Amino acid sequence: MAKQRTIVLKDKLPKGRKRVQNVAAVKEQSPPPQAGAVDIEQFSKNIARVVEEGGKALAAYLKPREDGSVKTEAAEEVADVVKTLGQVAEYWLSDPQRAVEVQAQLGKAYLDLWAAAVRRMTGEPPKPVVEPDPRDKRFADPEWTSNAFYDFLKQSYLLTTQWADRLVANAPALDDHTRHKAAFYVRQIGNAISPSNFVLTNPEVLRETLSSNGENLVRGMHMLAEDIEAGHGELKIRQSDVSKFALGRNIALTPGKVVYQNDLMQLIQYAPATESVLKRPLLIVPPWINKFYILDLSPEKSFIKWCVDQGLTVFVISWVNPDAQLATKTFEDYMREGPLAALDAIKAATGEDEVNAIGYCVGGTLLSIALAWMATKGDKRIASATLFAAQVDFTYAGDLMVFVDEDQLKTLEAKIAERGYLAGEKMANAFNMLRSNDLIWPYVISNYLKGKQPYPFDLLYWNSDSTRMPAANHVFYLRNCYLDNKLAKGQMEIGGERIDLGNVTIPIYNLATREDHIAPAKSAFLGSKFFGGPVTFVLAGSGHIAGVINPPGKPKYQYWTGDAPIGNLDRWIAKAHEHPGSWWPDWVEWIKAQDGATVLAREPGSGVLKAIEDAPGSYVKVRD
Repeated sequence: MAKQRTIVLKDKLPKGRKRVQNVAAVKEQSPPPQAGAVDIEQFSKNIARVVEEGGKALAAYLKPREDGSVKTEAAEEVADVVKTLGQVAEYWLSDPQRAVEVQAQLGKAYLDLWAAAVRRMTGEPPKPVVEPDPRDKRFADPEWTSNAFYDFLKQSYLLTTQWADRLVANAPALDDHTRHKAAFYVRQIGNAISPSNFVLTNPEVLRETLSSNGENLVRGMHMLAEDIEAGHGELKIRQSDVSKFALGRNIALTPGKVVYQNDLMQLIQYAPATESVLKRPLLIVPPWINKFYILDLSPEKSFIKWCVDQGLTVFVISWVNPDAQLATKTFEDYMREGPLAALDAIKAATGEDEVNAIGYCVGGTLLSIALAWMATKGDKRIASATLFAAQVDFTYAGDLMVFVDEDQLKTLEAKIAERGYLAGEKMANAFNMLRSNDLIWPYVISNYLKGKQPYPFDLLYWNSDSTRMPAANHVFYLRNCYLDNKLAKGQMEIGGERIDLGNVTIPIYNLATREDHIAPAKSAFLGSKFFGGPVTFVLAGSGHIAGVINPPGKPKYQYWTGDAPIGNLDRWIAKAHEHPGSWWPDWVEWIKAQDGATVLAREPGSGVLKAIEDAPGSYVKVRD
């Protein structure tokens, strides 16, 4: 039997150095975290296994490129980054004095940091030159502060990234779009090179690596290979343990039936939970960019179940996950075969001529466009509308605008024309990049460096369940809304009609979320002014998802109500009333105020429309 060789790591002083008597000073001068005993033989074996698993990951990446099923697009993406950041560099380097001054700023910051480090090594209490944002979880481990080496590394990183941010912010020669793109790219690069993302410069990962003899890296590289293979040659980061969820088993559980379907959607009618219900049914139009069950997660979080419990007859559109056969489906098709077809089906199922409608995110944009088109036809079947984190004016559309300009759209159009749709992972990656320090890098560290399986989390399971975008629909949406902002300008044409939101005179409940990075609150607030009828503006705490999914039973956030949404959002907030808890009860009272008449509860499939299958239906189960 081979003899086990073990090395014990000790804190040794160089020959001739006297040991410092101050215990605190010894701690400050200690090297990166120690892990006690390391089994060199086992560690070596594990490193070999890491290399083996790395080979599998590389093979999974190369295979679809070698057989032609995946085309490398990195060159085009990098070209835009280089072009954009080149304009920033050009501004600073075009004036020698300006270039020297900005370099001197960084040099002085480094000198200040070095001087602080020297004082710390002599036993003085540490005085940081720069500190991370208290909300920055990357540097939460105590070693980032208590260990002089890691503290110096952290501060040098923060000084560098803050200096880079200022290069963009203080370059007046840049136009707004270029500045926006440059700031986004600099942030992505900064997030990627954080010392927390590497084994040797992350104290927590290094401790784990030493204490487990590298087993964490073996597990992590194995998961990396699996995730690249699952992404068909692209890294599809696992954010949740998908094996722990199944639609209809422990998620999307609200009872109901699919009562209508066409090429683009299934319409679900949910079973009543009360003896009587509001006379007006409720139609929910979710975004086709994601799947509808964000509104029907676990029962205690389900907005759909809560609505049913409040005595509403709820219908929800479940969009298809389109393939190349639906490439030519246009935005108009989505309007006609989505909410308009749903209105016909609801009339057949309930006999009602009027409904209340909700549109979430791009579903709210679609609903608003449908309302404006219906106004041109004198169609009054939607009696009130609610918008969840939705935009009709895209002047302040947030970081997604980074991906939208004429050059990028032409490139995108050419790419999606080849297969007829935009792959779901492309859209998912774009959304994840908007919050890369929350949705990308923590999982890179935990999954691939620590080798830990992610926790089962229903929201992140939904987030990873991406959908494809048909070519014609997606191009129309990006060009007409994000690029040209035609809806707000009154220039959009749909179904042969030029539409005007000012003709929409029904009551609107416009919900924005304060920290929304997809449909910023400022954008949603501005959109209120384009409708021709009364608009009730409500601001929820948190962001695009958590601000909406904030149930009364377990409320985490607050909401604000106030005067009509006129003028400036900040001034509106200053005068608004803050309410603790969920906005859901406020909304249902608003719905009942529109028309409180009730009828006997309606069972799905009991009328003219018969049940096709149980909720949540089959369309939603098609994964990308």
